[in-house]
Amino acid sequence: MQLNVNLKDCAYPITIQRNALNNIQETIQTNRKVMIITDSGVPQKWIDIVSSQCLDSFIVTIPNGEQSKCFKQYEELLLEAIEHEMTRKDAIIALGGGVVGDLAGFVAATYMRGIDFYNIPTTLLSQVDSSVGGKVAIDAGNYKNIVGAFWQPKAVIIDPNVLSTLPQRHINNGLVEALKTGLIQDKELVELFKQDDLDIDQIIYRSINVKRKVVEQDERESSLRKILNFGHTIGHAIEGAYGLDTYLHGECVAMGMLFFIDNKELKEDVLKIYEKLHLPKVPDYDVDTLMNFIQHDKKSSSSSITIVLVKQAGTYELQEVSYDTIKTYLERGPYEKYLWNKYIHDDLWGKSWPLHRNHLGWTSRWI
Repeated sequence: MQLNVNLKDCAYPITIQRNALNNIQETIQTNRKVMIITDSGVPQKWIDIVSSQCLDSFIVTIPNGEQSKCFKQYEELLLEAIEHEMTRKDAIIALGGGVVGDLAGFVAATYMRGIDFYNIPTTLLSQVDSSVGGKVAIDAGNYKNIVGAFWQPKAVIIDPNVLSTLPQRHINNGLVEALKTGLIQDKELVELFKQDDLDIDQIIYRSINVKRKVVEQDERESSLRKILNFGHTIGHAIEGAYGLDTYLHGECVAMGMLFFIDNKELKEDVLKIYEKLHLPKVPDYDVDTLMNFIQHDKKSSSSSITIVLVKQAGTYELQEVSYDTIKTYLERGPYEKYLWNKYIHDDLWGKSWPLHRNHLGWTSRWI
């Protein structure tokens, strides 16, 4: 399967195909110097397959995890490029998940004012979302993606086979972003999550196709692309408040979406999917702490922020709201009272919710 992203100033292909990793030279111009940026979590066999097809390449491995999206690691990668005498005619390949793609893309966007960048995502989260669209960035402190650019890849190669080495928690993490996409734009994609056996290839295709269409209409997130932030306003705040390595990104997005699903039946359906994916429950949070992160979010203005409301699967409403309104959502909480009572009394799935201690308070997790 192949899709194309057609923008005003550029266009690039998205290949979604099993075993595509073995034929990257069909898409990537490999007869030049190539810097392959990967992380310690990517299995060596995937790295070997890619590097063997790039005759003049070198590999830089960063530590696995969000902490690598920092100024120190960014500078080290720039110095590696300089040391290897990379020119504007050379290229960077991101081989990894969203962290690798964000960081490698930002290096490509800024080294010599921009060189070619190819994205080969190896996590489901990056395959269904972050590999397409050109958002590249690093973090500053606990503030996610606060320093970055828009730098479109020359191509994206998605090989679902690489998911065979991914832990189940990370598979589920990526499925959340795909579910998010369905909730705002594709009801049939949401229906795929209700099947006993998930069709991963179709989930990837439908999710990235929605992302492609949105990016084509709004590359720089001035209007429509804001719908892709569904769940991210409060999700990013939880991610920042609890430390960037406490929860996975998709888990925080899942929490954030619950605040803005404005339909009891739909929320119940979504929570059933969450249980199927063994996602953590929203932790007990301090409202003022989360508000501090929300007010520093890059999507915020001085007095308001755009939120995405979902009332029916496959539809959305964009609303510009005040910080006081966001605070009201936080004070109300993510769960409808009647749903909360169901969970407490084990009526919905016949399971109990054990409590686990973390550094910010008690957190219930599904088992």
